[in-house]
Amino acid sequence: MYRFLIHLVNPILTLINGRAQITHKENLPDGNYILVAPHRTWMDPVLLAIAAYPKEFSFMAKEELFENKFNNWFLRKLHAFPVNRKHPGMSAIKKPVKLLKDSNLSTIIFPTGSRYSAQLKGGALLIAKLANVPLVPAVYQGPLSFGQLWSRKKRRIAFGQPIILDSHQRLTDDYQQQIERQLQQAFDDLDHELDPSFKYVMPPKPKDDDF
Repeated sequence: MYRFLIHLVNPILTLINGRAQITHKENLPDGNYILVAPHRTWMDPVLLAIAAYPKEFSFMAKEELFENKFNNWFLRKLHAFPVNRKHPGMSAIKKPVKLLKDSNLSTIIFPTGSRYSAQLKGGALLIAKLANVPLVPAVYQGPLSFGQLWSRKKRRIAFGQPIILDSHQRLTDDYQQQIERQLQQAFDDLDHELDPSFKYVMPPKPKDDDF
């Protein structure tokens, strides 16, 4: 299902919006890794997964999306797994760690957790350390809704150099903040490389989203 949809959706996006500009794909490691990116559109997981193909990914998705039986079946076929965003618990850590260790699936994580936040959270760092995999920063610039795809504004995705956590270093607050600054700097550098004038305008937070 995952591969089928990649081969179905990518030509449709190319027909509608043109071929995506993908920069530094050579930075993607051969083994498993965590792809981390600012969350800018609901299409992020699809666009990043297509750009990094043939590597396949698992995804965290809010548990509300799994309440419908068809959605539950469909999302799990796409390697997605549910997470309670308000109270994630240890399952939000254990599941991706197990997949990174025991399968050929890498993981995509948006460290802000939401399109309506710019604050990085530490979950991706803990998962990377426990699974002993690198973090790979990435950014997306382009249409932020399906309707905007028809504007022909080009989709642009850039991958940064892998960030490898020191296996001998405890994940203290200071070390976590150091890695978070490194990630944020990588995001800023990649954005500037794609378009020096780029500035992401965060949308207003919906009233029914209390995350």
